[in-house]
Amino acid sequence: MKWTLLIIAVLFGAAPARAQQSAEDRFRSLPAEKQEELRRRFRELQSLPPAERAELRRNLERLDAMPPEDRRAVLENYRRFEQMTPEERQQILQRWKEFRSLPPEKRADLRQQLRRIMDADPAERRQLLDNMGRWERMTPEQREEMRQRFRERREQRRQERQERRQERQERRQERRQDRRG
Repeated sequence: MKWTLLIIAVLFGAAPARAQQSAEDRFRSLPAEKQEELRRRFRELQSLPPAERAELRRNLERLDAMPPEDRRAVLENYRRFEQMTPEERQQILQRWKEFRSLPPEKRADLRQQLRRIMDADPAERRQLLDNMGRWERMTPEQREEMRQRFRERREQRRQERQERRQERQERRQERRQDRRG
């Protein structure tokens, strides 16, 4: 809901880049049902505690200060978020709360994972979120077992790659010897 209110604030805000058309003109040019929806959300915004409104204001200032391409990316991410099911959104919001309490290097890693989830098609996103849910339901012992399986599979793949490289190298050496001999 906060992002929705932030978007509304963007519509009503008179930032210099949007000074060509006043907020009132933009509002009046909207269809009646959209105007009513904005009025309702504006009332919601006004009913928030002052601290939350101040946080939204700071977020709006950050959004306005972003370069256009970053701003578009943020708004596109918001659009994708809005298209998710309520359950998916709830899972993402829960992850966000946990995220904010982590050290910076762990947050950087998780940012990359979140981009992958947001960029995924709906079926893949559902699978990723299901996997995350299964992981959370596992006991510490089950998680360690899964980690060990992953390490073993990764090591097996590494060995297979190394064997293939070795075989290619041997074939190249044989061809060189055949050409010389």
